[in-house]
Amino acid sequence: MDVVLLSKIQFAMTSIFHYFFVPITIGMAVFLAILETSYVVTKNDKYMLLSKFWGKIFIINFAIGVVTGIVQEFQFGMNWSEYSRFVGDVFGGPLAIEALVAFFMESTFIGVWLWGRGLVSPGVYALSICLVALGTNLSAFWILVANSWMQHPLGFDIVNGKATLTSIVDLIGNSYVWRQFPHVILSAWLTACFLVLGISAYRLLKNRSDEYFKTSFKFASYAGFIIAILLMLEGHFQAQYITKNVPMKMAAAEALWESKDPAPFSIFAIPNEKEKSNSVSIEIPAFLSFLAYDKFSGEVKGINELEKEAVSQYGPGDYVPPVTVTYFAFRSMIAAGVLMFLLSLISAWYVYRQKELPKWFLTCLIWAILLPFIANTAGWVLTEMGRYPWMVHGIVDYAKGVTPSNTATDVTISLIVFALVYGFATVTEALLIAKYAKKEVKE
Repeated sequence: MDVVLLSKIQFAMTSIFHYFFVPITIGMAVFLAILETSYVVTKNDKYMLLSKFWGKIFIINFAIGVVTGIVQEFQFGMNWSEYSRFVGDVFGGPLAIEALVAFFMESTFIGVWLWGRGLVSPGVYALSICLVALGTNLSAFWILVANSWMQHPLGFDIVNGKATLTSIVDLIGNSYVWRQFPHVILSAWLTACFLVLGISAYRLLKNRSDEYFKTSFKFASYAGFIIAILLMLEGHFQAQYITKNVPMKMAAAEALWESKDPAPFSIFAIPNEKEKSNSVSIEIPAFLSFLAYDKFSGEVKGINELEKEAVSQYGPGDYVPPVTVTYFAFRSMIAAGVLMFLLSLISAWYVYRQKELPKWFLTCLIWAILLPFIANTAGWVLTEMGRYPWMVHGIVDYAKGVTPSNTATDVTISLIVFALVYGFATVTEALLIAKYAKKEVKE
């Protein structure tokens, strides 16, 4: 394999591993802020004790997530130095703000929350974790500002062969940011809900009368149900945005080779990328047009037409994303999302009706902890691979962004090392969470 492909595999691997931890941090920080605020308002010790229990799991994840995230920024210099030289003046700004503002806020106030109980008033203590939650969500925002510029670049000029920022307002106001941000944040909150739901289900299997985990289960059921609905709606809006503004990504996600009006929605297909057609295709007529335009008519452009447009605009080259990967990533994300909606709906129904939860259903919820990680991973694979061949859409492709001095051996060695380290970190976190999930809720 060549250096470009190996560098892409390495960045994809480290990004996927790192993103196992990020949604938990974002979502669990909000959950802890709600528990601590509830304690301040109600003076009910139950919320304080629950915060202590879930806080241990949050801290384990936060610590490992920080370590895995540091490598991400190093890779811009290690494997993508040409890209960094070209876009550093634009791309570096949001990353710097994320580190100096959002991450510093998290790091500072997480210290108050870790060691401040009993040393500061309950209100100040609750405020500290609320600020941690704000910091984690702001951190996600600034990372998405940088990523969205890669998807939809604006607010810049090219000066002396480098991208130079001309408008911070355009950078922050990028419409792609405001379509990505709600989707990412809601998915992170849903990840936390299913982690809480699964661990609570495990504890309720052991002790049906445990009031602490009944409370956690109730909160995660209702919150998960509401968030799942909002996430599906936001996903619909994001798909409409992509159809209009990044049509090749949507065409690849649907394995739609030819433009159609009305366009069918593919339930299942086997893309044949060499023949530029589908070997197998099961479709719902006109439903893709409905998803794209809220009506059963309207053209959705196909891959072949969009490829011709790209060649006309950018010159000869390959402008088609890996269709098979993006197609099945899209369906994996949707399938996991639908399952989470159904499971949270059933959970909320049992809680609302005050019925005893069946053992088989509680067991399903334990395994359902995996669902948001499947959805999150598939979503990012779709987002990043659907942009192929561009690192920055229409400006920098992967071949021009890679570090020219790297050899295939260099990248292979670092890839193996990172895979081992990240794999070890992920297994360690899973084992630590499993260990602390079995501990009793106590002062």
